[in-house]
Amino acid sequence: MNILAFSEDGKGLAGLTGKLKEYGEVHGVTLEGEESFCKGKGAKEITILKGKAMADNVFKAIKSLSPEKFDRIFINSTPLGRDIAGMLASDLNSVAVTEVIEFSMEGNSIKTKRFFYGGKTIMEEQSTAKIVTVQPGVFESPEDSGESKIEYTDLESSSVKILEVNEKAKSSTNIEQANILVSVGRGIGKKESVEQIMPLVEAVHGELSGSRPVCLDYKWLSEERQVGLSGKKVKPKVYIALGISGQIQHIAGMRGSKIVVAVNKDKDAPIFQECDYGIVGDLFQVVPKLTSAIKS
Repeated sequence: MNILAFSEDGKGLAGLTGKLKEYGEVHGVTLEGEESFCKGKGAKEITILKGKAMADNVFKAIKSLSPEKFDRIFINSTPLGRDIAGMLASDLNSVAVTEVIEFSMEGNSIKTKRFFYGGKTIMEEQSTAKIVTVQPGVFESPEDSGESKIEYTDLESSSVKILEVNEKAKSSTNIEQANILVSVGRGIGKKESVEQIMPLVEAVHGELSGSRPVCLDYKWLSEERQVGLSGKKVKPKVYIALGISGQIQHIAGMRGSKIVVAVNKDKDAPIFQECDYGIVGDLFQVVPKLTSAIKS
C-alpha cells in the first residue's frame, strides 16, 4: 500500500508514520523546521515545505505530489489539516472520514473509530474512504526505524492576505508536557476551592488542569488548562482526577495517562472504570490526607 501522510507538526507526523509503516510505504509531508522530529520514524520519504504555510499553497504543494497515486491519505486533524483534507476530498472527488481516534486497514477497506454525538459515544465504521483525518496526539512517536529521504519544496505565494492577527493571551503553562497532572472537575463546587487543591499540586510537583465545565463553562481555570475532547490531549505519568465524573469527552483527553488516580464521592462515577487507583470519598477530606502523606 502506498500512503501519503501530512501534519504541519513534526511530532504529529512521526505519530502517523510510525503507525502507518506497518501497512505499507509512507511518504510524509510537513513544514520546514519540523524535520528533526519525524526523520527515521517510519516514512520512506519526507517532503519539507518551505515558506509561509496557508491552506491554498500547502494544498498545491501536496497536489504536486500526485495524491491520486496514493492508496490512502492521512492528515493530522488540526485547523490547517482539516482545510487541506476538505480541498483534497473535493479535488479527488473522494470520501473523507474525519476525527478518527483509531483505525485498521485490510485491502481496500479501512475500519475506523471516532467520537460521535459530541463525544457521548464511539462510532465504528468500515469504508473505502481515501482520506482520513486523525485527532492529534492519539499515536505516539516511535523509536527510530531507519532513514528517511528528505526533499525540500518551496511553497508558492498564498492568494490569502492576512489583514490582522489577534493572538490569545499566552499562558506559561503547557499541561501537555507535564509528567504529573492534578485535574479538577465541577465536583470542587466553586472557584475558591481551587486554592485548597494547590498544596497537593505543589507536593507532587505537578501542574493543575481541569475538565471542560471548569475551564470553559465556569471559567474557574483558564482555557489552556482544559483536558478533553475539545481541549488538550495529555499523557502524563500520573493523572490525579478530583471531582471529575469521567464522561467520555474528558476521558478522550487523558486516556494515554500511565497511572490514573481518581477521587469522587459518587461510587458509580464513570471515572472509576478508567482509573488504576480509586478513592470514594469527599475530596476535601481526602486531598489534605494525600498531601500530608506525600510530604512525609
